[in-house]
Amino acid sequence: MGDRPTSVEIGLNAAIVAVSDHTPRILVVRETPDEPEGLPYGPFDPTVHRTMEMSLRDTVERQAALGLGYIEQLYTFGDRGRQRVPGEKGPHLVSVGYLALTRTDRDGAARLEASGAHWRDWYGFLPWEDWRGGRPVLIDRVLLPALQHWVAHAPAGEVSARRLRLKLAFGEADLPFDEERALERYELLYEAGLVEEAVADGRVETTGLAAPLGVAMRFDHRRIAATALARLRAKIKYRPVIFELMPPDFTLTELQATVEAISGRHLHKQNFRRLVEGAELVEPTGEATAATGGRPAALFRFRRQILEERSAPGLKFGAR
Repeated sequence: MGDRPTSVEIGLNAAIVAVSDHTPRILVVRETPDEPEGLPYGPFDPTVHRTMEMSLRDTVERQAALGLGYIEQLYTFGDRGRQRVPGEKGPHLVSVGYLALTRTDRDGAARLEASGAHWRDWYGFLPWEDWRGGRPVLIDRVLLPALQHWVAHAPAGEVSARRLRLKLAFGEADLPFDEERALERYELLYEAGLVEEAVADGRVETTGLAAPLGVAMRFDHRRIAATALARLRAKIKYRPVIFELMPPDFTLTELQATVEAISGRHLHKQNFRRLVEGAELVEPTGEATAATGGRPAALFRFRRQILEERSAPGLKFGAR
């Protein structure tokens, strides 16, 4: 009983997402030079802030000098051992994860640099999720052989269950790859002992791989990042949250690149434009830009009236 946590503390983590240069970015901070990078984090003190969201916004403003726009609660992460403290002595930390969307700009970049926070390529942490250039070579060369070995060496009675999980997560056999299963894929890799967090948590002594699968994060922050990716990929199909990542005026090419960055998949140009037109999510501004380097491209903006006209306005692109 003496080694068990005697109390619980509530912390707040933020998976803050932006898109720049057609690349999905996630904001990370580092507490000490010897630790892996992690998501912005702060404790929740109800004597200081009335709500968790207010507390999180204040934390991010202090840690990264960044004001947040859209924000939603993701999930509560409270597994024992997530802090990697031997015996987990002292208070047990439960984190409430949030997804936040914002935009990048020059002034914001300067404030971030001064704060010590950094934007990182989201797919640097989850490289198997980026299908924009086709099926990642990593899946067939590294992931599937290792996962198939994990399935084959399952305890009696678990082989079928593991095989099904692998099939659903990576779209094996007759199933397509489902981009919304990002969290399931990360958890499968963790349980199979193939990511560095499984080593740090004492689940396995080594991943047995020649190179790490993406960049590890501190504690269970990569799991929170995968949760955020799964939620956002699903959300853009029935809510216009993609426009939280766009400037006020944009071209359809820029919009497509942003949707591709988040979904991790390439979309056919003409099909995408028909999808956008059919969804009635945008309207022309009457202006054009020559910044693309070719013919002037028409500028569009989000058509906010759609929020009053339809209960689930989003970009419902089909399965891969």
